[in-house]
Order: sequence, then structure tokens, then C-alpha cells
Amino acid sequence: MTPQEFCLLLISILTSAAGQFFLKSGALKIGKSHTGNLASFLAGAIVSPELLAGLACYAFGVLAYILLLSRVKLSVAGPALASGYVFSVLLGYFAFGEAIPLKRVLGLGLIVFGVILVLWKD
Repeated sequence: MTPQEFCLLLISILTSAAGQFFLKSGALKIGKSHTGNLASFLAGAIVSPELLAGLACYAFGVLAYILLLSRVKLSVAGPALASGYVFSVLLGYFAFGEAIPLKRVLGLGLIVFGVILVLWKD
């Protein structure tokens, strides 16, 4: 993977993680949904700046990913994108105070190891 391709991958991963952060922030601001408040929930979601920022981040990440796919094999880009899970867990921990149990740390370690194997040059 060239430095340009790696940058596209990193942009895609980071913007997706940022999108998850904003979507979670917006979801917490709106509150839990259930059948009784579905209309107000959707109305709140449509005008929520956090949710709109999250969707914009996802859109930018998808564009970077499409550019990446035009340069590298899907069998490399797809698994490499899984490293974004690490950022999601770290965002959950630092931004939202979510716990990271040992099983999750081990799982993330396996993901990182797998991504390294996928990106390893022959």
C-alpha cells in the first residue's frame, strides 16, 4: 500500500469514527426511542446538528473509501477498514466513559493483528 493509499484508508477510518462519535452524541441528546415517541424522535433526528455532522463525516469517509477502492484490491481495503473498530472502542471509552472489558481488548488485538497480516507486503 502506497503512502497515498494509506492516507485514503486513514481518512476513511477516521471520518467513520468521527461519524460514529457525532451519531452517538446526537442519539444521546435526542434520547431513547420507542413506538410512542417515534415521530418526535425522527423530527429531532432530522434537525440535530450532531446527527447531521455524523452523516456528513460518513459521506466524506465513503468518498475516501471509493477513491481507495479505485487503487487497491477489495480483499485488502475491506479488512483494513476493520481497524476502525479500535477507534470506536477508544472513542466510547474516552468520550462516553464506556468500559473496555478484557475480552474486548483481546478481540481488538486480534483485529489489529489481522489487519497487519492483510496489509503485509509479500
